Amino acid sequence: MANIATADGARAGPMTAEEKKVIFASSLGTVFEWYDFYLYGSLALYIGATFFSQYPPTTQAIFALLAFAAGFLVRPFGALVFGRLGDLVGRKYTFLVTILIMGLSTFLVGVLPGSASIGIAAPIILIILRLLQGLALGGEYGGAATYVAEHAPHGRRGYFTSWIQTTATLGLFLSLIVILFVQYLVGKEAFAAWGWRIPFLLSCVLLGVSVWIRLKMNESPAFKRMKEEGKGSKAPLKEAFGEWRNAKIAILALFGAVVGQAVVWYSGQFYALFFLTGVLKVDAQSANLMVAASLLLGTGFFVFFGWLSDKIGRKPIIMAGLLLAMLTYFPLFKAMTWAGNPALAEAQQNVRATVTAAPGDCNFQFNPTGVQKFTTSCDIATAFLTKNSVPYDVVTTAAAGTPATVNVGDTTITSYDAVAAGDKAKASEAAFGKQVNMALQASGYPLVRGAAKVPETKLDAFVAANPELALDAAAIRSGDKTMMPADKLLADKLLTEQELGGASEMAVYSIEKAGAFTMVSDPARVDWVTIIAILTVLVIYVTMVYGPIAALLVELFPTRIRYTGMSLPYHIGNGWFGGLLPATAFAMSAAKGDIYYGLWYPIVFAGITLVIGLLFLPETKDRDISAD
Repeated sequence: MANIATADGARAGPMTAEEKKVIFASSLGTVFEWYDFYLYGSLALYIGATFFSQYPPTTQAIFALLAFAAGFLVRPFGALVFGRLGDLVGRKYTFLVTILIMGLSTFLVGVLPGSASIGIAAPIILIILRLLQGLALGGEYGGAATYVAEHAPHGRRGYFTSWIQTTATLGLFLSLIVILFVQYLVGKEAFAAWGWRIPFLLSCVLLGVSVWIRLKMNESPAFKRMKEEGKGSKAPLKEAFGEWRNAKIAILALFGAVVGQAVVWYSGQFYALFFLTGVLKVDAQSANLMVAASLLLGTGFFVFFGWLSDKIGRKPIIMAGLLLAMLTYFPLFKAMTWAGNPALAEAQQNVRATVTAAPGDCNFQFNPTGVQKFTTSCDIATAFLTKNSVPYDVVTTAAAGTPATVNVGDTTITSYDAVAAGDKAKASEAAFGKQVNMALQASGYPLVRGAAKVPETKLDAFVAANPELALDAAAIRSGDKTMMPADKLLADKLLTEQELGGASEMAVYSIEKAGAFTMVSDPARVDWVTIIAILTVLVIYVTMVYGPIAALLVELFPTRIRYTGMSLPYHIGNGWFGGLLPATAFAMSAAKGDIYYGLWYPIVFAGITLVIGLLFLPETKDRDISAD
């Protein structure tokens, strides 16, 4: 049957081999870019230890995550830079540049010496590379979506741009699989020491494939036609955002579509993983495998909903996804708790802590960069309980100037003010944490106590400081011991130079169930099938809001400013509203003493988008995208 020409110059029939190559090449290159971007987040622990080694482990993690966040926050600026370039020079060459920047930056992270070798230059270069990655990603998505949409046949833009929508999920999936495979090959110790660099170095191969494919692609027909007719914009930024007729489209796209899409996407693919590991304490490897399985099961729905949006419209599917997420997030995450850590769920149901503090001692712990310190006795108490997934109530009836207390069952523990404690803050932190953990463990919370490594010179003091263990110093000394060299004692921070006193080695005793407490999820009680099913439902919500949105954004803007116009709202929504979700959700949970309270963040923003979208967002599926 003959192909039918349409008003926008596209065809209603099947795509040609050249058009299929466009879809494949654009999607494949974008998968590789997302792979590069996600590697950093997945390997932040090892990156922190390598590039911020001069700081304690907690501070290492904070700086590593801060550098990761910088990549998200800079994305809208990349949208402006490369969006303008794409509307002036062309789609093809612009997103060829973005993949080169992303790929080379990622490869350089893999070969960059750590701070132990080149000092402060290491973290500075690392952050510069992260900023370049964020800028490149800010320009990549708009270019790929625009390029594919402008090649797609009329009536099938939703289906073909939906392949671009799979790329973020596939990139995350690919990064998880590569990390797990390399860990398996080299072992956990070698991976922590140097093996984490291998996934970054592999990006060089992926980069070569992507560049080779993209060099063979042709420019978008809509862009070429516009240039031939002399209708291109000379000032895309000014025209897109300086003229109200276009600026109002960008605002509507942001709040009527992208903000809700972003929070549902981040909840389903990032916050769910954080909830499993950070809240439910499921081990990271198992959680990654569960998420990978759900992505494998759910990714095909991106294409399904893209295809369906060509039949019934973009708007109904996106709005339905938002509504379903709003109505089911609380029951789904609660079900995940019972499946992921039933002992924790039982303890939460039976035991609730109470924090009694002076008025004004408790703050809203919003910490998007991870560097702000909360030092009041109430903040220390609530942060500790939140990190250990303990529900609590805050009562501000204590006298001014008195430290907050934590009640768990019949036990009351007094908190401390970190500033007032001064040099004794570390000792106060250890004492407070130990007492609260002992009370929680006695109340049924799934806490285990690891082994303690105690040098000979500290053994008597350790026995005296832990009377609940009923230890016998003489019996310990008569048992097994390890002679540890001085450099190892210092490296493991078991002794200081002063405490070592010039000794070349010292006996160290390992005492079982006498060390730090850890909240755990019993692997034998984890219901993998239920968790994967819940995660898959969350991924399907992601596919509903994300699958059709590329076509919708492309169709909202005229060709002359399309790359610029669609890129900025997309990256503000996803880079800022979505990127801030974990920090905001944590702060909300800490303020309320409820591990589920942070879910109100995605629910509220999804609701705002649902209302604005239903009232003001036009349906775009039948628009002629080259009639401008």
